[in-house]
Amino acid sequence: MPSSERPTAAERPAAVDGLVVVDKPAGWTSHDVVARSRRLLGTRRIGHAGTLDPMATGVLVLGVGRGTRLLGRLALTAKVYEATIRLGRTTTTDDAEGDPVADRPVDVGAGPLAAAMAELTGEIDQVPSSVSAVKVAGVRAYDRVRAGEEVTLAPRRITVSRFELLARRGETDLDVVVACSSGTYIRALARDLGAALGCGAHLTALRRTEVGPFGLAEAVTLDALAEAANAAVVPLGAAVAATFPRRDVDGEQARDVAYGRRLPMLGSPGPYGVFGPDGALLALFEERDGAARPIVVFAPA
Repeated sequence: MPSSERPTAAERPAAVDGLVVVDKPAGWTSHDVVARSRRLLGTRRIGHAGTLDPMATGVLVLGVGRGTRLLGRLALTAKVYEATIRLGRTTTTDDAEGDPVADRPVDVGAGPLAAAMAELTGEIDQVPSSVSAVKVAGVRAYDRVRAGEEVTLAPRRITVSRFELLARRGETDLDVVVACSSGTYIRALARDLGAALGCGAHLTALRRTEVGPFGLAEAVTLDALAEAANAAVVPLGAAVAATFPRRDVDGEQARDVAYGRRLPMLGSPGPYGVFGPDGALLALFEERDGAARPIVVFAPA
């Protein structure tokens, strides 16, 4: 970040708690976005809920201050992507950033394409790309590949609730929308579609449009964040209310929550947000082992 753009101590906003929904630009890593946001918001306590590859754009949810305590839960929510898959070529990374492996002719009709996409919809077992961030014996798979190792990852059970063709451009380029569970790799989906069709395929463009309840409508660019940093932060209470079911408690229960005590069961497994009689966020709870227990307590005791 140029020194002319870096806020001075007087200009730096006071640290806030909540979430920021960023429209990540192409060519930036998720860590790059976090580092820039730390400078703009004047706090090091920022993390993200789910990595986007450098070539990808779109919704990247950042937790700020105590909002970082929501990230593990937000990372588990469903996601929606718009992507372009190119038939006829496989690459070392299953996307356009990798080296070509093989080129094959494409002779795929509408019927076989629809059938192959349908087979990759629902609950499926997916093998992540070998250059993914999955850890193998504590080391990221992509680091092992870069070190010259041959990496084969175990399949994971995922859910693809929507895999739909939006447009076909020429014989090779497919514009698609994918709604899926956490842990789904869209470039692996492109690879598997190409394998099913017998011509190979790779991902050429990817844009994440939704993470849980947060979409592009709520997202801000990094330039907009630089202009009005704190105005872009979704306050902690509003973020929890938008993401999780809500439970309101009375004054006595609010005091119990502030001390990390249990609450009576509601019959809802959670997680859900617990709010006090004044509407303030108190905690996230879940129900297990016969009691409603705090996951995260935000209210001071």
